[in-house]
Amino acid sequence: MKKIRAAVVGYGNIGRFTIEALEASEDFEIAGVVRRNGAENKPSELAQYEVVKDIKELKDVDVAILATPTRSCEEYAKQILPLGINTVDSFDIHTNIRGYRERLMELNKKTGTVSVIAAGWDPGSDSIVRTLMQSLAPRGLSYTNFGPGMSMGHSVCVRSKEGVKDALSMTIPLGEGIHRRMVYVELEDGAKLEDVTKAIKADPYFANDETHVFAVESVDSVKDMGHGVHLVRKGVSGKTQNQRLEFNMSINNPALTAQVLVNVARASLRQQPGCYTMVELPVIDLLPGERADLIEHLV
Repeated sequence: MKKIRAAVVGYGNIGRFTIEALEASEDFEIAGVVRRNGAENKPSELAQYEVVKDIKELKDVDVAILATPTRSCEEYAKQILPLGINTVDSFDIHTNIRGYRERLMELNKKTGTVSVIAAGWDPGSDSIVRTLMQSLAPRGLSYTNFGPGMSMGHSVCVRSKEGVKDALSMTIPLGEGIHRRMVYVELEDGAKLEDVTKAIKADPYFANDETHVFAVESVDSVKDMGHGVHLVRKGVSGKTQNQRLEFNMSINNPALTAQVLVNVARASLRQQPGCYTMVELPVIDLLPGERADLIEHLV
């Protein structure tokens, strides 16, 4: 069986865990890693892989896994898709997904490629669970309660603010889908906490949530990559009231995101050209193996 050749674009937390997930997947091989500094100061764990500044330097890439900050995903996708390479990402700004999908769709059709966007665990795998729950109880209310745990997207956002050396954003569930953001920042010399706080609270990532910002001497001393989610739907099946559905998981945030990205990278090779979110993919396409064998085992 010909293996899927995947390039990993970016080598932060998600990039590192993506390498591990690819190494554990028998149907993939790593085409290389794309980093801003290329092979300069190449990490020892990447010794066996080609590390480059530009994906054009890699050969025979089937799919690029964009382990980049959310706000860079579209830029990278638009550079890579014209090369005939599929892209997958974990873009996580819920309110911007529809527009992003529409913009990439046109390019996917033009280049004959596939993109799977917003493919982390939320949005992503949780989106599939919400979709299933709504189908089982079409009328009702759903609540997504995150945490307590580290939000990677929010933490990356805070680290981008002027005066911030490092940051950790923790999500605290208050119930019924309402959350509090607890942000811990390691400040650059001369930076003022009040200025940083103002910039954080004005960002769309935080503008709609109760947010508290604290200065700490070391973010590493408070960092924990654990996270979790509790999904609840209470509604009506047909004309029958009081149907209650729940889903829980506790996870290592970047590890699960990386696994989802590898899964959708596989699924991208099984779709027609276009841009997809995870709720549009046949769930069976996320798994390795022959479809008939999977049906026999799972159904």
